[in-house]
Amino acid sequence: MSGPHVIRGAVVLPEAELVWRFSRSSGPGGQHVNTSDSQVELRFDLARTKALPPVWRERALERLAGRLVDGVVTVRASEHRSQWRNREAATVRLAALLAEATAPPPKPRKKSRIPRGINERRLREKKQRGETKRGRTGRDWG
Repeated sequence: MSGPHVIRGAVVLPEAELVWRFSRSSGPGGQHVNTSDSQVELRFDLARTKALPPVWRERALERLAGRLVDGVVTVRASEHRSQWRNREAATVRLAALLAEATAPPPKPRKKSRIPRGINERRLREKKQRGETKRGRTGRDWG
């Protein structure tokens, strides 16, 4: 593979904890298409990993709960012809998925007040618009 895949900061995907499985791809291919195992399935045991800090692991387990099977997250890649490029795509995808799942929650939004002057101007303009429209009625026309 092309170097360690960084999740965030100094935390990387440990190569020893990645489980690979290869199968025939239904995607693009050439003469080898029916004989080469180019589809890649990458599995990572999120529940038992020691590579992630405990806080990150809990956050990721909570956020990826719908994707996990017995605490294991699975990523598939079959968009390339070569197994090597599919392996690269799968590791990049897994690293991105874990980076997003372990990101800290956003800061809560601080509610702001609308300044009184802006509100008054808005109401004044509404009133003016209503007067303009009221002046368009045909009551006074003879």
